[in-house]
Amino acid sequence: MFGEKGSHGTNINKCCILNLLLFCMDKCRMFGEMVLRFSSKRFENHKRFNCKGTRMELSITQPDDWHLHLRDGDLLEGIIPHSAKHFGRAIVMPNLKPPITTTAAALAYRESILKALPKDSSFTPLMTLYLTDMTSPDEIKCAKKSGAVYGVKLYPAGATTNSQDGVTDLFGKCFPVLEEMVEQDLPLLVHGEVTDPNVDIFDREKVYIETILEPLVQKLPQLKIVMEHITTMDAVKFVMSCKEGSVGATVTPQHLILNRNALFQGGLQPHNYCLPVLKREIHRQAIVSAVTSGSKRFFLGTDSAPHEKRKKECACGCAGIFNAPVALSVYAKVFEEAGALDKLEAFTSFNGSDFYGLPRNKSKLTLKKAPWKVPELLSFPFGDIVPMFAGGTLEWEVSLN
Repeated sequence: MFGEKGSHGTNINKCCILNLLLFCMDKCRMFGEMVLRFSSKRFENHKRFNCKGTRMELSITQPDDWHLHLRDGDLLEGIIPHSAKHFGRAIVMPNLKPPITTTAAALAYRESILKALPKDSSFTPLMTLYLTDMTSPDEIKCAKKSGAVYGVKLYPAGATTNSQDGVTDLFGKCFPVLEEMVEQDLPLLVHGEVTDPNVDIFDREKVYIETILEPLVQKLPQLKIVMEHITTMDAVKFVMSCKEGSVGATVTPQHLILNRNALFQGGLQPHNYCLPVLKREIHRQAIVSAVTSGSKRFFLGTDSAPHEKRKKECACGCAGIFNAPVALSVYAKVFEEAGALDKLEAFTSFNGSDFYGLPRNKSKLTLKKAPWKVPELLSFPFGDIVPMFAGGTLEWEVSLN
């Protein structure tokens, strides 16, 4: 009987719950769509998940990519549809050859991007300047006045791809520019690694925080800073220690889902090589905890960085992972595994635009829990590009509303 106590009563209650769940699933199939409301503490915001048959769907505001490499020329034309398909806007990195060091160059690059877009695309490129020892405060004023430049990228000279023209002495040669950036409310976007060859490559982010970023925040607390593509628990602690709204961080799919073992499993894996390099599992876990906590300080930045296959699979392969086709699928996987799907939309679609002081997107897209296979190769007239997780199967698929 339902009112009986003891183990038999417990078994009966479990049976009743199971029957109720089966009944709900039948109703879901019968009517085609049912909205489930999750009211536990983890789903306190009552995000709406659609269940079509046994398939789960999640509708979110269209995300933006706050750290993207689009390259130029044929490579730009080939890869831009993959970002434009999923993202409304993107902060475009300026490390071309030659680098985008002036507002005039940024505006010309912007026109090239717009011309390369699919005809029906509403994608908006947000441009940046490449900071050098020779950048002037007047150039910062010009950049702000243009209305097209949204940040200034700091590459320590020699830190990554096409960074040879970067900064050699931030405090000695660039401080007047940083002060002008405060006046113009232009954020400093930082590749946070030292380039001293005596510092272990796995420690370069930690040392950069200690020697550059912490002193910078003390000297210019009003300067808005984005620490790009963070990779360590040290970066998480630094960002969390700063005033909210003054220092933020972008986080890539690869640093959320891979650790440094992915570089060597089954042999050397050049398509998992990026800079900053993948780190220990303990650091990956710290970053996952940070982004899935609901903190507004962290936001999506894919650092999608395409190179031709032949330039990755060679004696001195290029650093960079082309993740634009799979990024949203990977982010969804990470948040689902952390039990934090209710916090995914803020990370992908709200935190970045709020930090930059831009309006949130109005359009929506849908993430469907439906397995799909990543292509082994993307072929173009100029060559092949290997995407992240090439040939693998991902569990979340993106569709535009």
